[in-house]
Formats: sequence, C-alpha cells, structure tokens
Amino acid sequence: MSRTAAGTYEVRLDAESRQVLAELTTQLRNAILADRADAAFRRLFPPAHATDEATAAEYRELVGTDLEHSKLAALETLAKTATSSELTAEETDAWVRALNDVRLWMGTMLDVGEDDGPEELDDPPHMLYQVLTWLQDVIVGALSGDEDLERGDEEEDADELREGDDGTG
Repeated sequence: MSRTAAGTYEVRLDAESRQVLAELTTQLRNAILADRADAAFRRLFPPAHATDEATAAEYRELVGTDLEHSKLAALETLAKTATSSELTAEETDAWVRALNDVRLWMGTMLDVGEDDGPEELDDPPHMLYQVLTWLQDVIVGALSGDEDLERGDEEEDADELREGDDGTG
C-alpha cells in the first residue's frame, strides 16, 4: 500500500488475499454479535475497571454501543472496500482499525503471547496472524508517510495471507 499523488492509497493485493480479508471481517462481525461472554469479545471490549463492576458497567453504558458501532463500521468498510484498488484516507484508517480488531480476535483465539517467537508461530493460522500484522504495519507506514518502512516482498506476503486461510473463526 502506498500513498498516491492524489492523496489516496493504492492497494496492491491479489484477489485471493482480498477475499481472505473480507471473510475474516465477516467472521469477526458475527463473533461480536454472537457471544459477549467469549474471551475474544472481552479482548475487543475490555472492562473499564477490573475490580469495580459498577464503574465498568457505567463505562459500558456510556460508550459501549458507540464502541461496538465503531468497530462494526470499520469491519464493514474493510469488507466493502476489500476489492478496491484505491482507498480514501478514511477508508484506509478503517482498514487499520479493522485489522487491529481482527488481529486481537485471532490472537486471543490462538493464545498468541508477547514472548512467542517465529518457531511458535509456524502453523497456517499463526502465519495468517503474522501476515495481518505485516499488512497493518504497511498501512500504518503509508498513512504516516514513512517511506523508509521495510515492506518486504509484498507478493510473497500476499501468498502467505492466502495460504494461512484455514477457515479459523
């Protein structure tokens, strides 16, 4: 992904990678709407206060609906624009937010920890998680104008994105 002279963002992903992104957003949307007791849901919507339930409930009352709508809107934008070759700045920002939520969700399901090294992450679902991390990093670099960002081989990483889709979710 790179910023164009017109101020939009060019997306260079193949059709299969785009389909994987759209499918993941649908899976996460369904998960958000289905089971609020799930650990992944708690990771996406953590309590405002760990020990004071009244404070946590007040926070949920104040911002819970808006936060959920914001997350669902970002997922919807990614799903709707997954086939686009060019994105506005607002759409690109939604991609970053949606990818972050997909990664949080997947990371919780996969029990990804801070100390996990590449040797722990060599199965297809973990490789997909790593490619999503890379894609999010590339998009953040494009949004920030970081021309020196190490992007690696984008075609190779897109291949890994396709290969990592095992229907997890």
